[in-house]
Amino acid sequence: MPDAGFPGDWSVDAAGGTPPYEQLRAHVLELATSGELPAGYRLPPVRALAERLDLAANTVARAYKELEADGIVETHGRGGTLVSAQGDAAHRAAQHAAADYAAKTRSLGLAPDEALELVAQALKLR
Repeated sequence: MPDAGFPGDWSVDAAGGTPPYEQLRAHVLELATSGELPAGYRLPPVRALAERLDLAANTVARAYKELEADGIVETHGRGGTLVSAQGDAAHRAAQHAAADYAAKTRSLGLAPDEALELVAQALKLR
């Protein structure tokens, strides 16, 4: 399993309009779904990341808990917090479905903005 380093720019803008836990959650989500943090990657421990980002440990813990609730990470007690294979697989499956949809709408002669509007409508139905 990869080690719990600090890849990329792990920073939080405390003066920004978005709460720090949400900034951190969004950053980890982006890294995990892009593959920069692969499945099985061990995230930094809560206290270590809190210290590095000058945040309260509870702020980092909240971000990790929300990521776990979304299936992006898994917590394994002393084993740490790892990027979930499920989150990675879900992203790949969604990418595949999107590519299939794009190919189908092109073959039907739909313009990209029309295809996107259909997706937006479908997502609102749920």
